[in-house]
Amino acid sequence: MRNSDICLVPASAALAPAVTDYYRRNREFLRPFDPVREDAFFTLERQREILRAEEAARASRTGFRFYIAPADSPETVIGSIGLNNIVWGAFRSAFLGYKLDAAYLNRGYMTAAVGMVVRYAFAEAGLHRVEANVMPRNRPSLRVLEKNGFINEGLSRCYLNINGVWEDHIHMVRINFAMHGSAVSL
Repeated sequence: MRNSDICLVPASAALAPAVTDYYRRNREFLRPFDPVREDAFFTLERQREILRAEEAARASRTGFRFYIAPADSPETVIGSIGLNNIVWGAFRSAFLGYKLDAAYLNRGYMTAAVGMVVRYAFAEAGLHRVEANVMPRNRPSLRVLEKNGFINEGLSRCYLNINGVWEDHIHMVRINFAMHGSAVSL
């Protein structure tokens, strides 16, 4: 998937050097938004393992991870976005997660990436619901979701352990109302 500014590249072990470089460049920037990371996380070997697991998740349709690259520099990873923990059957839902390189903020890249992945989730993967959870203090991330039609379904108390602290998160949701026909929408 791509637009004039960014490409979304499916996870592949071949991306390990670029993904490792991305995480090393952004280690301190991402710390307030990520779980505690051991030093091994920032190694080529660990990133290759993670990418292989992401490839397996794609094959089993339990997750779809994409890495974000500038359209004019597709070999450089500047972020990631994924549909995680997909549940099929009557639920047909996934959790959306994303992050972007500190040097590429405020350019509309993540807003575009979320839009592309939601279209993929609904039109290609056949999901009914995409959920995202964001710390209340992360206003830019909440704005990205709002611009993409996500609605606030409430506050989840002590939802995720982020940087060693159990953080509250705002539960944002986008529903694929096309699956309902024209009779139901918000």
